[in-house]
Amino acid sequence: MNIPVVDLGDFVKGASKQKSAFVQQLGKAYEDVGFVAVKNHGIPSELIADLYKFVQQFFSLPSEKKKNFENPELVGQRGYTSFGKEHAKGSNAPDLKEFFQYGQIVSQDHRLKSEYPDNVKVDDIPGFNETFLNAYRAFEKSGKFLLQAIALYLDLDEHYFDDFIEEGNSIVRAIHYPPITSEPKSAIRAEQHEDINLITLLVGASADGLQILTKKNEWVNVTSLPDQIVVNVGDMLQRLTNNKLKSTTHRVVNPPRELWHTSRFSIPFFLHPKSAMSLAALESCVDEGHRKVYKDITAGEYLDERLREIGLKK
Repeated sequence: MNIPVVDLGDFVKGASKQKSAFVQQLGKAYEDVGFVAVKNHGIPSELIADLYKFVQQFFSLPSEKKKNFENPELVGQRGYTSFGKEHAKGSNAPDLKEFFQYGQIVSQDHRLKSEYPDNVKVDDIPGFNETFLNAYRAFEKSGKFLLQAIALYLDLDEHYFDDFIEEGNSIVRAIHYPPITSEPKSAIRAEQHEDINLITLLVGASADGLQILTKKNEWVNVTSLPDQIVVNVGDMLQRLTNNKLKSTTHRVVNPPRELWHTSRFSIPFFLHPKSAMSLAALESCVDEGHRKVYKDITAGEYLDERLREIGLKK
């Protein structure tokens, strides 16, 4: 399935007419599909290449070495999480993956420091830490523009989300799906799920496998070009818009048998707001035909609830 393609340059650098057209194109795609491919996204290709290079080097380390970067007290929010620890909401079967997470950085005396533990440094791989920081900031910048467009589509002030996401609880997650070495119990590497956050920005993936569930209840492959990123709506934005914008169910499936010996790498950026942001439905998204669906909850409370549901937090 070729998901809708939008050009972020039209919004960032375009004239008023181009900017308005981008807003409508993006908003309609999120109502209808929940996923878009974005070109001219502003994340340098050299940075993406370096990120994947260092991620592959990290996951090539021996298991006992990688475990040095795993701290159970961080409930998967920083550093390494070993194979089989996470499962989809409503599923008991662990996803066939291991991952490394890198989060927000604030000063030691910052009022939010208690919510943001220090990132786990990987000094064994020169350039790893700096590349993750640079990528994190590039993702934040691109995501901010996309949320500004979404705000306009929702008839909000263009900068409605800015303060909520500045120094927000966003995460870069580097995922490794290892080679399949024996007959799998399922055709699924990562069970069907919806993302927790506002929006997810995905830069490439080293192999196919991503599928989304359409309105016709059919699973279709998602493809994008190398110079594009895939951006989808998460549950927080779906709650905030009272289901106006669609958090699409997606999964990762196993490769064909002849490719079982290969790894799959994927690097999404989960764009979260500060934990205090209310996810109560926007007044403009509630009317006679669209009754309020969800209870009021903050982003922090919702994240905590979901981390327990997927097995990362007890």
